[in-house]
Amino acid sequence: MTQATTTTSGAGGGAVAPEQRPVIAAQRLTKTFRDFWMRSRAKAVDGITFDVHQREIFGLLGPNGSGKSTTIKLILGLLRPTSGRLVVFGKRPSDVATKKRIGYLPEESHLYPFLNARETLDYYAKLFELDRRTRTKRIDELLEMVGLAHAQFRPVREYSKGMARRIGIAQALINDPDLLILDEPTTGLDPIGTRQVKDLIIELGRRGKTVILSSHLLSDVEDVVDRMVILYGGKIRGEGTCDGLLEKHNRTTIETDTLDEQTLAEIDALIRKRTGGDKSVLKVSHPRQKLEELFLGIVEQARAERLETAGAQDGGATAAFLRAEPEDGQALIDRLVRTDDPGSGDVRPARVEGVADAPPKPEGADDSLIQSLVESDEPTPPAPPPVPRDAGAPGGLASKDVDDDVISSLLDPKDGPDAGAKT
Repeated sequence: MTQATTTTSGAGGGAVAPEQRPVIAAQRLTKTFRDFWMRSRAKAVDGITFDVHQREIFGLLGPNGSGKSTTIKLILGLLRPTSGRLVVFGKRPSDVATKKRIGYLPEESHLYPFLNARETLDYYAKLFELDRRTRTKRIDELLEMVGLAHAQFRPVREYSKGMARRIGIAQALINDPDLLILDEPTTGLDPIGTRQVKDLIIELGRRGKTVILSSHLLSDVEDVVDRMVILYGGKIRGEGTCDGLLEKHNRTTIETDTLDEQTLAEIDALIRKRTGGDKSVLKVSHPRQKLEELFLGIVEQARAERLETAGAQDGGATAAFLRAEPEDGQALIDRLVRTDDPGSGDVRPARVEGVADAPPKPEGADDSLIQSLVESDEPTPPAPPPVPRDAGAPGGLASKDVDDDVISSLLDPKDGPDAGAKT
């Protein structure tokens, strides 16, 4: 029996196992925009180096003009770097094979206004060549997840900005991506939607997805990311985990139950005595809940009272295909006895050699109804309309419809009316 070993790159020069390679690796990445005469106009990204690993939620922070959107476009292959090296899934960003593994939510989602939510998701699913059965199932799950199942047949042009943002999140997940890039995902969302998006990002990271989150709302990033970089002027000004970057090492916080004034005074006296009077209790306050927690509590109370709202509803659980749940027995049987038609994207029954293909059955047809129609007698055709008759015309036909000369020329002379007289 052979034992598999994994080597890493370094002094020994060994190869890195595929599962240990970073999803994104950037080294001295630079992007300079030039004018018509190729003169440098702006250096949006200036020699940045960072890695994004599998199952990691990575934050990309910075003020406007710091290079966040340009970095995302470089990762997607929409822009080509001026210098440096950038690898996505071990390949160049321009490699088409990487596109099916990426889901992207841009800062501004430009959707077709005449399509409804269901048609929009079906359009994007067809771009990834998903068969009809998979498209239908995923669309149902995503619409329920983002809270728009009740408004799925309304045109997108009638959606509010927050509702359109929810559809944008759904379309970024329709292909079940390995890498999800979210550029300002909570823009236009109310606190409920914001909380749902953050919970979704955490759940996706827990399920093995890699997420890049770019946002101006620092509190949103702080709640979900594992590691982050802070950009300014196209350069990385800070990098690390949330705890490593945010923790204050010159202060100590002690949280207890409510204390009376005498106990606080004794604690302060003890601190002064132990430190020689250099340190003391600087602040005594009661902990505060976040405004988000207060807001969500009020909304939950209103929902408990069954108050109605015209906006987007509370989203459901994470879609099953994003949770990577095992398929049930019936789904497995359907998948084994059916095969995909790569030309149309529809699922068709598997063809058995030597057996003629049956004509396609109309969608929604009832087998029992069809069988009863096949076995029934054919209906009697309607009788032809009566021909007007004239009593004085031969054969009962109207005299005006009969040309005797034409009839006589067509008849054999021996079969004519005078044939018997001649013999």
